[in-house]
Amino acid sequence: MAPNSIRFVLCRPSHPGNIGAAARAIKAMGFGDLRLVAPERFPAPEAQWMATHAVDVLESSRTHSSLKEAIRDCVHAFALSARPREWSPQVCDVRTAAARAVETDGPVAFVFGNETAGLTNEEVFACQSLVHIPTSREASSLNLAQAVQIVAYELHMALDVAIPFARTEKAATVEDLEGLYAHLEQAAAASGFMTPQSRVRERWRRLFSRVPHMEREEVNILRGLLKALLK
Repeated sequence: MAPNSIRFVLCRPSHPGNIGAAARAIKAMGFGDLRLVAPERFPAPEAQWMATHAVDVLESSRTHSSLKEAIRDCVHAFALSARPREWSPQVCDVRTAAARAVETDGPVAFVFGNETAGLTNEEVFACQSLVHIPTSREASSLNLAQAVQIVAYELHMALDVAIPFARTEKAATVEDLEGLYAHLEQAAAASGFMTPQSRVRERWRRLFSRVPHMEREEVNILRGLLKALLK
């Protein structure tokens, strides 16, 4: 995997200084793809001040209106959270996530939440893995830019020893998976299997999050089966 296949996505960042510091953090580790989802204030001079030697990363960053738009062409997205979730995708530590990312054929994203509230449940479930950075139990909260720096470092170290991951099939994108989930919901509702109060949506997202490298052809097979059953 090339470093430009890895993107860093900041959801609803409230402080422009953290955006600049994040740009500096990823450039120091050899990366350059920074995405911003609905930033509270950007562009801003504070971002420029903090992006020492990384103004080019800041200026080439892309702004999106939603997380789904920012990661729609990714084959895997890793959500960062310090808080455990009762319902979540597959959970792993940051070092394991970095190793999985560099073995993936296709663009991957590491998604960070707002400085105060973190990621919403909807944003977490838009990703396929939930990533924790192990910290002291007495002080588990990290600054946004610090979290970005740790992830970038682990990815840099993983890439240095990474063995190219050979694939013969195209990996499924987030958009492919969302299409499958919508098809599953349609079939579940039509069959009467899913009630309005059912948590089955979260269950099948959790199930498929355990498949680390789902292929587009595999998604198409499942959707073909669902289409035949709906007839």
